[in-house]
Amino acid sequence: VQLQASGGGLVQAGGSLRLSCAASGPSFSMNVMGWFRQAPGKERDLVTNIWSSGSTYYADSVKGRFTIFRDNAKNTVYLQMNSLKPEDTAVYYCAADGTWGAGIWIPEYWGQGTLVTVSS
Repeated sequence: VQLQASGGGLVQAGGSLRLSCAASGPSFSMNVMGWFRQAPGKERDLVTNIWSSGSTYYADSVKGRFTIFRDNAKNTVYLQMNSLKPEDTAVYYCAADGTWGAGIWIPEYWGQGTLVTVSS
């Protein structure tokens, strides 16, 4: 299984970007897919995820600005990022499936990361 992320880049504060992450490999259906991000010098944090049922989770810092959605037929997850802020600057990693420990999602599969830079 491979996750291929794309869509990062440089954008001014207040702008928008859309990230994509396509899963490929043996025929399967990802139960949960999502995005983490890691800013320079900081830990990797969960931004958002979405279940095959459509249920979603958003970190408080992105609620109302970011939207996650998926195309189950294509095993692809998208992250629409609006009203971007300089503090959103990070490498964004897509992730899928895995396990849960103490309420924390531990993905099984990771994408290669795509850099999002928001200038002020």
